[in-house]
Amino acid sequence: MQPTRFFAFVRTAHRALLLAACTLLITPFTAQSSDAGADGLKTVDQDVQVLKKQLIELNRDLFKLEEELLYPASTQVAVFLSVDVGTFFALDSVTLKVDDKEVANYLYTEREVQALHRGGVQKLYLGNLKAGSHEIVAFFTGKGPHDRDYRRGTTLQVDKTVGAKYVELRISDREASLQPEFVVRQWE
Repeated sequence: MQPTRFFAFVRTAHRALLLAACTLLITPFTAQSSDAGADGLKTVDQDVQVLKKQLIELNRDLFKLEEELLYPASTQVAVFLSVDVGTFFALDSVTLKVDDKEVANYLYTEREVQALHRGGVQKLYLGNLKAGSHEIVAFFTGKGPHDRDYRRGTTLQVDKTVGAKYVELRISDREASLQPEFVVRQWE
């Protein structure tokens, strides 16, 4: 089955299941008489909760399946961003290019920057690349030392082979020169 036809089938099945669930949720309340006891309502509520749990599990499984089909491990490339200390650079935005094609452009909020400073790691990009040599370029924009506007770029040549490739963009402080340092490295 072709991937586009498969996704159409999965989406149709998902919609039909949601419609059936909504129908099951509404039917007991419209069909129930006014002298129904509390036991009837309890069983309906339990059935609704079980159905809700099953729908959530199905939705999660469909999401995993779609991601596996769209981004197979043999061609997958993931790019992550992390910040170490950040005394000399206040991050504002990141632009990511792969082979001269812009694939990600992200503008950060104050809360997101704080989360990165606390050790958070952001997935900037997840995509597919064929085997061979590729160039990854990242541009960082923000406030540098002495509250000046700062825009720096860094480049990494990646030799993509069969299997997933993970790349980290890291912003750290270089204490010796009192400047930020922008590093791109591959995870092993």
